[in-house]
Amino acid sequence: MRLTAAVSVVSVLSLTVSACTQEAESPPAPVTGAPAATAQTTPPVSYACESGQPVNVIYPDAASAQLAYKGQTYVLRSVQAASGARYVGAGVEWWTANRDGTESATLSRLGPNEEVGAAVLERCSRPSPGPMVTGPVPTPEPAPGGVLPAAAPCRGPQLKLSNEGGDAGAGNRVTNIGVQNIGGTACSLTGYPGVVLQDRQGRNLTAIRSEQSPGSYFSAGQAPAPVVLAPQARAAFELAWNVVPNEAQGQTSCPNVARIRVTAPGDTSAASLDLAFAPCGGRVRVSPIRPLVPEGTPAPEPTV
Repeated sequence: MRLTAAVSVVSVLSLTVSACTQEAESPPAPVTGAPAATAQTTPPVSYACESGQPVNVIYPDAASAQLAYKGQTYVLRSVQAASGARYVGAGVEWWTANRDGTESATLSRLGPNEEVGAAVLERCSRPSPGPMVTGPVPTPEPAPGGVLPAAAPCRGPQLKLSNEGGDAGAGNRVTNIGVQNIGGTACSLTGYPGVVLQDRQGRNLTAIRSEQSPGSYFSAGQAPAPVVLAPQARAAFELAWNVVPNEAQGQTSCPNVARIRVTAPGDTSAASLDLAFAPCGGRVRVSPIRPLVPEGTPAPEPTV
């Protein structure tokens, strides 16, 4: 009996050591999140990240956050931070800070003590939100030819992208990307879309980050506002970039983009559009979604 028990103990220890060795050799992965609350009264905030993978966060109150990342939802609680706002829970840490008109954020995997971030998963950003405005909630703005019913958020399968043309000047380029509701019911869009750039082989160009910008070289800054799309109605957003290589950083040529993949604010399913361009400087700028300007409207003059 003692010999049998000893053999059993040795076997268990061997399996434990083997499992630990395999885990150490595997790349870190996000911890599966806890289920989010079913009731959602606050719209999600979308962050653009360096990898091209968006992070969407709902802040239902000052003490909690619900974070969606790679198909998982993490329920977080607010904790003390030296600066900015910090949330932890479900094995991850979400830390945000505002500086120079930009809200930067870091998503990290918690260390063994489940209190401090140990491995960075994403570095993200979005324009800093403006001061809190009291008064009535802004009324959603219908797209041209649309109606204004109560509408659920738009999802990828009901959206179709189009190239609506753009303009150029002083090394800058801008293209209006049309977003059409091809579904049978109205839906709404509020905020910034997620944009991922791909090459001809369908690989994500992670060296080019998508930055949320209230405006571009050709339009003044605009705060995000709800847009309701009736069936077949269209909205748009601006995709802006520079075509001059950054020689100070040793850049002599710029990567070629063949396709963009776009996710609606708060969604994870993407719609694709073939679009060939070569952005320089390692970034493109994305504006908030707005009603599509009717055909024949003069293009705006560049802003300074």
